[in-house]
Amino acid sequence: MSEPSPGRRATPEAAGRAPRRPERVPAPRRPDGPPPPAARPLYVTGLVAALWCIGIGLAVLTTVTLVGWIAAPKTALGDGLAGVFRSAVNFWLVSHHAGFSYDQGRVGLLPLGVVVLPGALLYRGGGWMIREAGLPHRPRKAVVQVALALAGPYAGLAGLLALAATSPQLRPSAWQALIAGFLVAVVAGGLGAARAVVAAQVAAEARGQRVRSGLGALLRLLPDRPRSLVIGVAGSLSVLLASGALLVGGSLAVNMPDAGHLYDLLAPGVVGGVLLLMVELAFLPNAVIWGVAYAVGPGFSVGAGTSVSPTGVFLDAVPAFPPLAALPDPGPAPAVSLLALAAPFVAGAVGGVLTIRSLPAPVSEGAPMWGFVCGALTGAVVALLSALSGGPLGGGRMATVGPSAWQVGLLAALEVGISAAIAAWAANSMILRRPARAEARAAKRAERPEGRAGERPGKRPRSREVPAPMPLSAPVPGDYESTPAPAPRAPFAPDPLEFEEADPLLAPRRRTRRKADPPPGAEPPARDEKRPAKEPAPPPGDGTVVVEGHLVDDVPAEPVAEPEAAERHVPPPREDPGRTENRGGAIYVLREDPPPGEHGEPRE
Repeated sequence: MSEPSPGRRATPEAAGRAPRRPERVPAPRRPDGPPPPAARPLYVTGLVAALWCIGIGLAVLTTVTLVGWIAAPKTALGDGLAGVFRSAVNFWLVSHHAGFSYDQGRVGLLPLGVVVLPGALLYRGGGWMIREAGLPHRPRKAVVQVALALAGPYAGLAGLLALAATSPQLRPSAWQALIAGFLVAVVAGGLGAARAVVAAQVAAEARGQRVRSGLGALLRLLPDRPRSLVIGVAGSLSVLLASGALLVGGSLAVNMPDAGHLYDLLAPGVVGGVLLLMVELAFLPNAVIWGVAYAVGPGFSVGAGTSVSPTGVFLDAVPAFPPLAALPDPGPAPAVSLLALAAPFVAGAVGGVLTIRSLPAPVSEGAPMWGFVCGALTGAVVALLSALSGGPLGGGRMATVGPSAWQVGLLAALEVGISAAIAAWAANSMILRRPARAEARAAKRAERPEGRAGERPGKRPRSREVPAPMPLSAPVPGDYESTPAPAPRAPFAPDPLEFEEADPLLAPRRRTRRKADPPPGAEPPARDEKRPAKEPAPPPGDGTVVVEGHLVDDVPAEPVAEPEAAERHVPPPREDPGRTENRGGAIYVLREDPPPGEHGEPRE
C-alpha cells in the first residue's frame, strides 16, 4: 500500500475503504417542460365562494321552514314542497333586508337579527378567498378586490333568486335584493378578507399571535387618521347601543306580566313557541335601535299618529306581539327613562377621548374639529341603523313603524358631536401638558438628594422631626445670684446638734476615728469676726456617748466657765441624749457633742 504524499488527504481507495457512492444531482428542468398550474382568477374564486354561501344559507333556512310547515297548518308556509322552497327563498331575502309586497301593501319592517346568518357565511368566504390567493404584497388593495369579487356575483344571484321566488301572493323586491346583497357581501366579505390578510402577516412575522376580530384587523390596515375616527365612532356607538339595550331590557322586565298574557292569547304550542322565540330574537336588534332613538330624543312610532318619546307617550292599538308589551303606558314618559337622555353626551365624551388618544400625533387647534367629525359620523351611522330598523308593516295605519331616520341622525350628530368636541379638546390639552409635567417631575427628582441605602427608589425618605430649640427666658434678678458661702467654723468645733449618716444596726461595726488634737502651743486659726462661732451644748452627765450605733467611753470634761449670755446661747441639755430614730428601715442615733471651750478651744 502506498503512503499518501505529505500535504494531501488520503483517498478512500488508499485508506482501504470502499469508495463513497456519488450523490444524485437533480437534472435541470427542460425549458420545454409543462409550466406550473396558473392561479385561479379572482372572479372565479369569488363566484365559487358566493355559490357556497348562498347554498349553505338556503339549506339552513329551508330546514327551518320545513319544520314550521310540518308543525303549522299546511297553507301557512306554502302549498307543497315547491311552496316551502319559495318561502325559504323569501326568508333568505329578508335576512338581507330585502322587502316584499303582498295584496295589502309592502312589508319593510324586517328583523335585523337574521343578517347574522349570511354575514357569518360571507365573512368565512372572504377569508377563504384570501387564503387561496396567498399573502398579497399590497394588502389593502387585495382586501378591496376580494370584497368586490365576492359581492358582485353574490348580488347578482340574490337578484335572480328574488325574481325566481315571485308569486301572485308574494312579490320580493328584486332591486332591494340586489343592493342589500351587494352591501352585505362587501362589508362581511371585506372584514373576513382583512382578518385573513392580517393573520397571514402576523404569522409571517411572529408565531403565536392571533387576530380575533375582523374589525381589529381592518383597523390595522387603515391609515392613521381614518383609524382614529373609526375607533371613536365605534366607542360612541357602543355606548349608545348599550344604553338602548338597558332601556329595552328594563322596560320589558317591568312589563313581563303583559308579555305573558300575550303568549296566552297566541297559544303557539311547543314548535310554534320555539319559532316565535326565534322571531323575537331576530327583532331584538330593532328594539335596541328604537331604544337609542328614544335616548337621542325623537323616539319612534308604532303606527300612524303614535309616538313614544321622552316628551310623552301616545299609542293606539298595537299588534299582538309579545316584545311590544315593553311599550310604556300612554301619558307622560316614565321618570326613570329620562335618565337615558344623558347617553348621547356620554357617548360623545367617550368617542372624543378615543379619537384623540388614537391619533398618531397630538394636535393643537384641530382637536375639537376631530371630535365633532367623530360625532357627525356617529350620527350618520345612527341614521342608517334607524332607517334599517323601521319600515312599513302593510298598508293603512301600520304604514309608519319605527324611528325617523333623519331626525334621529341630526340630533345624534349634534349631541354626540358637541360633547365629543369638548371631550377631545380636554383630552388633547392633557396630552400636550404631559411632557411639561414629565420634565417638572424629572427636575424635582434631580434636585432631590439621593436616598439612604436600603430605601426604595422613588420613595421620598422620611425626615426626622427635630424639636425646635426653646428660647431662654429673660434673667430675673435673684435667680442667678450665688448664695453666699457660709462663714468658716471654728476648728474642731462641730455644731451643737447634727445628724450623721449612720449605718443600719445590722451592718458590720467599725470604730470611728477621733480627730487628732492640735499640738500644744499652736495658735488656733483666726476666727471670722463677722460670724461668731457656734458653741455646742455640754455633754450629758453620764459620761457615755453612742456614736453610729457604737458605745464609746468618753473622758469627762473639766468644767468650763460658760460665756456670757449675750455672746452665745447654750441650749439646755436634752433629757434623752441617746434618742434614736427609724428612717427608711434604718435606725439612727442622735448624738450631742461636748461644747468647745472659750475662744473655740476644745475642753480637756
